[in-house]
Amino acid sequence: MLDRRVDAAPHSVPDPTRQVRPSNAFESNSSTLLLGDRSTIGKSLLIKGEITGSESLYIEGTVEGSVNLPDDRVTVGRNGQVSANIAAREIVVLGEVVGNCQASDHFDIRSKGSLCGDVVVSRISVEDGAFLTGSIDIRQESALEAVEQGQVEFSQVS
Repeated sequence: MLDRRVDAAPHSVPDPTRQVRPSNAFESNSSTLLLGDRSTIGKSLLIKGEITGSESLYIEGTVEGSVNLPDDRVTVGRNGQVSANIAAREIVVLGEVVGNCQASDHFDIRSKGSLCGDVVVSRISVEDGAFLTGSIDIRQESALEAVEQGQVEFSQVS
């Protein structure tokens, strides 16, 4: 690991007790790449309450309450323990979740991951070795709703 010394003045004698080390705040064992802004809740942290925001979240610690990140990804790491309802665009579970999950795009529970709760999603993946207790509600937006929202256009064929 690379060490970089921080000096009070450019020409002063460096203090060997003050060092700054670059950190690898996120080292994923998964094959999925995460892009964009991301926050991490470390192993030693306990969060109680409501988590909201507009960036992806990686949980290695303990969360109790609710997680609402509708346009982003929530990943519960191998050491993560979540007792909360989770609402996000994409949810990946490698650790333990007790609560309901609502993913607008994709829900993925990996081997050794566990979920005790209901899932509402449009796409789901469950690996061998994963533990899932609860109901799964797979929803697809109807064609009529897509047309009403302007997401689909019809054209006439001559």
